[in-house]
Amino acid sequence: MPLPELLKELFSTWPLFQHMPLWFLSLGCILGLLFLFVFPFAGVAVYVERKIAGDIQARIGPNVVGPYGTLQWIADAIKLLFKEDIIPKEADKKLFILAPAVIFMSGSAAFAVIPFAEHLVLTNLNIGVFYLIAITSIVTMGIIVAGWASNNKWSLLGGLRSAAQIISFEIPVALCLMTACLVAGSLNLSEIIDAQATFRWGILHNPFMLIAAFIYYIGALAEVNRTPFDIPEAESELVSGYNTEYSGMRFAIFFLVEYAECFVISAIATTLFLGGWHFPFLDLSTASLALKMPLQIIFFMTKCIILILIMMWIRWTLPRYRVDQLMKLCWEVLVPFSFACFLGTAAWMVIFGGKGIPELIAGLLGFGS
Repeated sequence: MPLPELLKELFSTWPLFQHMPLWFLSLGCILGLLFLFVFPFAGVAVYVERKIAGDIQARIGPNVVGPYGTLQWIADAIKLLFKEDIIPKEADKKLFILAPAVIFMSGSAAFAVIPFAEHLVLTNLNIGVFYLIAITSIVTMGIIVAGWASNNKWSLLGGLRSAAQIISFEIPVALCLMTACLVAGSLNLSEIIDAQATFRWGILHNPFMLIAAFIYYIGALAEVNRTPFDIPEAESELVSGYNTEYSGMRFAIFFLVEYAECFVISAIATTLFLGGWHFPFLDLSTASLALKMPLQIIFFMTKCIILILIMMWIRWTLPRYRVDQLMKLCWEVLVPFSFACFLGTAAWMVIFGGKGIPELIAGLLGFGS
């Protein structure tokens, strides 16, 4: 059950909720998600990444604002909020203002279908996977518009690079997502998680799913322009890429969306390959809602955080790819392997009747399916 409907049912006796339209309650849930989770998460993620970067580079990192520098992200947000918003004289003003809004809309709209727990999803779409593929692709439009509207050669080159990169890596990413949907037999994210209950995680289903999960993670890193795939904003070549001319809060939006997208791709990987809110050999189906929901949120968030920490580790460990190396990796390695994973998984489903490796092993050992 989607969260707005659950809230309306739980508080049906409250006068405030009795006559409240469902769309108004949904809007309140969306705003609550943005201001209570997305914005604070992005800020904390920036702080954690700066601390990890400091450890890897044998330095301290943020340590002045608040205990151990924990309030540094709030100070940075206030600084950017009150900075002057500069629009270049030769820029296309309307498009220059529109670009961050498009990117923010795309980054935040993806949270609408992410199932944090069984009853903690804003919209339980039957085509949730297609929705995520479509909505996250809109970021490309925002980046191209930002590069073009800035009337700056570095920004334009960054926008063109980003368009080529995201469109290219969308193919292996989509193929890997379809591979997971093939195993679960659904495009609904909640149903995909239900198909991975107990020990039946997607990544354990067959060898092709393991490879598909790895390819998805690499492709998703490239789609959000994270190191070693941060070619559209390469400082040594393009100053700051497509956001070179942006300042103040508009500049902050680009960083906010980057970390929001890091969570989104981690949540997608958790949902399709790592069992979502399920924990191995732990059945919460008979537990009360008061016990089940917090545990499901903890399990889901723990998996997402681990994947995000791996992203940060990769960023401060590996050097940047060249453009030709990146395109070669996509078209000559990831696309063929992702297509092979899709066909291999389809063959596995036919040969073994849809059963995964854990179920086959359990059957051989006499524990049933």
